[in-house]
Amino acid sequence: MSVSVLGGGAFGTALAISLASKGPVTLWSRSAEQVAQMQADGENALRLPGVAFPKGMTVTAEIAQACQSDILLLAVPMQSLRGFLDQIQALIREKDLVACCKGIDLETLTGPTALIAAAVPDARAAALTGPSFAADIARGLPTALTLACADAAGALALQTALTTDNLRLYRSTDTIGAELGGAMKNVIAIACGVVMGAGLGESARAALMTRGFAEMVRLGATLGADPRTLSGLSGLGDLVLTCTSGQSRNLRLGLSIGQGSVAASETVEGAATAIAAARLARDRSLDLPVTATVAALVDGRIDVAQAIRTLMTRPLKEE
Repeated sequence: MSVSVLGGGAFGTALAISLASKGPVTLWSRSAEQVAQMQADGENALRLPGVAFPKGMTVTAEIAQACQSDILLLAVPMQSLRGFLDQIQALIREKDLVACCKGIDLETLTGPTALIAAAVPDARAAALTGPSFAADIARGLPTALTLACADAAGALALQTALTTDNLRLYRSTDTIGAELGGAMKNVIAIACGVVMGAGLGESARAALMTRGFAEMVRLGATLGADPRTLSGLSGLGDLVLTCTSGQSRNLRLGLSIGQGSVAASETVEGAATAIAAARLARDRSLDLPVTATVAALVDGRIDVAQAIRTLMTRPLKEE
């Protein structure tokens, strides 16, 4: 089956590079200027400098050309996905659409496969998620991800089509759990970054990771996720990576908040996800204190000192 990656950011480019080892792949970017640069340089100098494009990888700014493939990997930011699907709806009917973004849509409070199902009911929706950095995938380093699709046969077909020499995919039919793990780990990573930026220490970070994971499981149970999914690559695995590595944009945002500095201008999915997850929790009368605190921090409603007091003065309870 032919494959296109829609989205010329670091992660989309890395996926296209890895998949090109199996056969022809098309990478689409909305920026004609970026496409011209990539065609001339043979690399994505802006997002993945120093990683040459392999043979069999085509770069285009023509969305109709890219959407001719059987499998379309949607590597656009989560908060842009709904609008993007509406724009290209006529081109993507009856396709395999694999969301490669992580988060919860602020308006619908749903994950990416639900957005796909709503916009393109006759497409097969899936999600690709788990512990991964674009630079590792692009450079051929071994990476394992979860490929979630409610259709078991579809999950198997996509697993076969998208597994490469360095990209090992594990399939799941639990799209809710896989998506929730990928979304919530970003929220918890922001909290861990705040802790480290404020100089509160590794012990505090470990506590936040653990209590944040408990919130992930609690919210997952309410939404119908399988707890085993959240203990796997797309939950616990992604949580560990994102909360401990300086490559994580969400961790870096938390660090800047904790240090009282201005964060760099880059897409940080966890900020919007924290606000969306806090709304979900309120709608379901769930107590998610770490999530609520991160939402208040990124929304500017509290400062770091208030956040620490909020979490440290909560009523004592059993674990």
